[in-house]
Amino acid sequence: MGKANRERRRIKQKTRARAHQGSGSGRRPVPAPGDVELQEFLRQLAAAETAAGTRARASVPPPTVAEQVTELLDRSMDQLDAHRHDAFETTVTRLAHGTAPGWRPQVERTLLDRLLGLVTALWRGGWQPADVVRLVGRHLDAAHLLLARDLMAAELAGYAPTTIDRRWADQIAAEVLAVWWEPQLTAITSFARAHPHDWQSVIRTALQLGHLWARLPRIELTCPIPGTAAATARAAGVDERVLTRVRALLAKAESTDYPAEAETFTAGAQALMARHSIDHALLAATGRVPSDEPGARRIGIENPYEGPKTSLLNAVATANNCRAVWTKEFGFVTVIGFPTDLDLVEVLFTSLLVQATAAMTREGSKTDRYGRSRTRGFRQSFLVAYASRIGERLTEATQQQTAEAAAAGAPNLLPVLASRADAVAAASQVLFPALRLSSGARVTDREGWASGRAAADRARLGAGDALPG
Repeated sequence: MGKANRERRRIKQKTRARAHQGSGSGRRPVPAPGDVELQEFLRQLAAAETAAGTRARASVPPPTVAEQVTELLDRSMDQLDAHRHDAFETTVTRLAHGTAPGWRPQVERTLLDRLLGLVTALWRGGWQPADVVRLVGRHLDAAHLLLARDLMAAELAGYAPTTIDRRWADQIAAEVLAVWWEPQLTAITSFARAHPHDWQSVIRTALQLGHLWARLPRIELTCPIPGTAAATARAAGVDERVLTRVRALLAKAESTDYPAEAETFTAGAQALMARHSIDHALLAATGRVPSDEPGARRIGIENPYEGPKTSLLNAVATANNCRAVWTKEFGFVTVIGFPTDLDLVEVLFTSLLVQATAAMTREGSKTDRYGRSRTRGFRQSFLVAYASRIGERLTEATQQQTAEAAAAGAPNLLPVLASRADAVAAASQVLFPALRLSSGARVTDREGWASGRAAADRARLGAGDALPG
C-alpha cells in the first residue's frame, strides 16, 4: 500500500471514531478537526496528481510525421479487413491531404517501403511474377495491375541477373517487368505521373493492392527465388530447335479451317514431342546429356469452364509423364515433371485449348425445347468430353512411340521411363504432401458430350503419322 493511501485511511478511521463518539448525545456532531484535516489532505493530493499528470503529458513528445503515417496505414488495413469502406475513405483522405511539413514525401516513402517489402515476402512465400499478375488481374482492376507490375519491376531490379532462375527470367520478360521511369522517381511517383490519377486515387490503389498482397498465404516453392539461383543450376528444357518445330506445327493446326489439315499438323507435333521426350530420357540415363531432376511449373486456368479446362491440362500432363495439381482459389494448376516434359505439356495444352475453344464456339448457342438457354451446360459437357477423349488419344500416341523406340533397340528404355515416373511421383509428394482428390466437372448435356468427343477425334494425335514438311 502506498504512503498516500495509508495516510488517507488513517485520517478516515480517525474521523469515523470521533463521529461515533458524538452520536450518542442525540446532537448533530460538530465537525471534528480530523474532517478539516481530511479535506485539506484530499485537496493537496488532487492538486499533486493534477500537477504530475500535467508534467507527464508535457514530457511525452507529440507523434512524428512518420509515426502518424504508419498509424494511418495500419488503420487502413484493419478497415479493409472489416469492410468499413467509409472509414477507409476517410483514412485515405487524411493520408492524401495531410498538411504537416514533409507529409507527402513521408507518405510516399513509407508506402513504397511497405509495398516493396510485401513483394519480397511474396517471392519468399512461393509466389512468382506470373502468379501475382494473374491474381491481381482476377481480384482488382487495370490500375492495380499497372502499379503491381511497376512495383515488381522495382523490386526485381535489385538482383544480379546471374542470381535469377531461368524460369523467373522467362516470366519477367513475358510480363515486361522493367524499370522504365527516370532514376530520380519511384514506382509510385512514376505511376502517378504516367496515368491520370490524383494523389488520393494513387494512395487508394496502393493500399488496396498492399491489402491483397499482405493477406496471401504461402504456397509451394517451385524454384529458387531471386538472389539465390546459381547460374550453373538452370535446368535444361526442350531443345529450342525441336520446340520451334512443335510450335510451328501447332500454329498451323490452330489457324487452318480444314479439319484434315489440323489433324495432320497436331498429330505431327505430338509425335515429335513424344519421341523427343523419350530420346532425352535415354540420353540423360546414359550420361550423354546432363542429368536433370523433376521440377514444377504453374499454368494459369481462367474462367469460364475452369474445371473442364483443368481436366484437359491433366489429360495432357498425364499422357506426357507429368502430374497436375489444381489450386482452384488462385486459378492455376501446378504441373510436376522433368523440364523437357513440362515445356512440351505447356505448349501442347495451350494449342489444344485454342482448338477446343474454337470448335466449341462453332457449335453456337443452344436452347431446349422450351426455348431456354442450355449453352453453358452444353459447353461444359463439350469440354469435359473433349478432355476425356484427348487424354485417351494422347496416351495411345505416347504408348505407340514408346513401343517403336523399344522395337528399334533402345536399351533399358522401360526401366528408364519407370525410374523417371517414380522420381515425378516423389517430387509431387514433397511439394503436396496432403493432396485431396476431387470429382471432375459434371456432364449435363448429352449433345455437348457427343460433340466434344467428335471434336477430340478430329484433333486426333496419332503418333504414327508422317511429319508435314
